[in-house]
Amino acid sequence: MQAKVLILSAALFAGMAIGAQAADTIKGDPKAGAVVFNQCRQCHHIGKGATNFYGPVLNGLIGRPAGTVPGYNYSEANKHSGKVWDVATLTSYLKQPQHDVPATYMTFKGLTGDQQIADVIAYISQFDTSGAEHEAK
Repeated sequence: MQAKVLILSAALFAGMAIGAQAADTIKGDPKAGAVVFNQCRQCHHIGKGATNFYGPVLNGLIGRPAGTVPGYNYSEANKHSGKVWDVATLTSYLKQPQHDVPATYMTFKGLTGDQQIADVIAYISQFDTSGAEHEAK
């Protein structure tokens, strides 16, 4: 009986770990995301030679703590949000930036469709911190 409980507990734990990993898998289409990203280009740059503009450069965004791009003047709310940009955090933020981080300087109202959000995350995730483009994970 004790062995069955241990086996079931291990299986449950493994399933939770796989589910958490799957939740952070990038599921969008980077080509479609490049089109959606045109809405973001008004303020954000990405890729080789990108620099801070009205918003911070987005190279290497996935896994980066919020408010940490050197040389960009972030709101106090963003600097102290405690967020680390991953798929789940970006999905929530891109729906309603002002709701997710009240007092952020980002005035964009948000993306309305889940597929648009997934696609733009897939596009952004292709760029490492140097701006080099790689296949989305």
